[in-house]
Amino acid sequence: MKSIIQYIRRYFYETDKQVFIFISLFTAILIILNYHFDINGYIQKKSSFPFKLILWYIVFLSAFIIPHWVLYLQREKKKDTTTPLLFWLFILFAPAIFSLKISLNNAIIYLPDQSWENYWNHIIYWPLLFLIVTIILFLTWATFDNKQPFYGFTLNGFNMKPYIIMTILMFPLIGMASTQPDFLDTYPKLKMINVEFTETDFSWWHKLLFELSYGSDFITTELFFRGFLILAFIKWAGKDAILPMAVFYCTIHFGKPLGECISSYFGGLLLGIVVYNIRSIVGGLLVHLGIAWMMELGGYIGNLYR
Repeated sequence: MKSIIQYIRRYFYETDKQVFIFISLFTAILIILNYHFDINGYIQKKSSFPFKLILWYIVFLSAFIIPHWVLYLQREKKKDTTTPLLFWLFILFAPAIFSLKISLNNAIIYLPDQSWENYWNHIIYWPLLFLIVTIILFLTWATFDNKQPFYGFTLNGFNMKPYIIMTILMFPLIGMASTQPDFLDTYPKLKMINVEFTETDFSWWHKLLFELSYGSDFITTELFFRGFLILAFIKWAGKDAILPMAVFYCTIHFGKPLGECISSYFGGLLLGIVVYNIRSIVGGLLVHLGIAWMMELGGYIGNLYR
């Protein structure tokens, strides 16, 4: 844990405070715009795949390229590095991957019972997205970055203890969140299957299978945000790869409760700092999965006593 605290202290010591404040304010503006105008709701109501793809690309690209541009201007001012064209092509390419992921329709199989149709489509949907994103990133890695492990999938430098502590520290926060109406309206995610959710709708193994499938989505998220957006960009941007990733990561939480969206910026920043230093996403993945499943458990328990 001491090493992680040292990573964080060094990052903030080396980061330009004015730039950090500017990008954080930019993130706050994005959050305000989303929750005031319901940008997420507007896009989600549009069933057309091309429409969703284009709108999410605009949102994600704005969140990603503007922080990178600000940090690039700072590096140019200091004459730190020269930035090749490939860097900007990667910046344009990255939001396209996640826009594709978030815009794909989950209607894969069709059954007479709509509840069961929704259930099995979700069971297939998240692992399928993991497969699609992983193939895209693997091909990218094999072409441009194969001198390093596949975007953080390595145990080198990995120490389990600090990640266990980080997860435990989230217990009281998730416990408090589990008493809030907006949290309980969102969790557990099985609510997506049946709006009139009751504990008797599905057996225990249906719920377990759903949670395992849901967990695969967090592998996709960690691989993309902490693996690709950090480890593919550090050769050009160094530690400046962290802040744009955190802003981008915040925008994918626009459909979540406000507190979760805000905390995702700081959580993404923390995990990005750790991955930047140890070059492994395994610890962050364990923390992310632990928090996600704790939130699910909090949702189940909270709704029982609601």
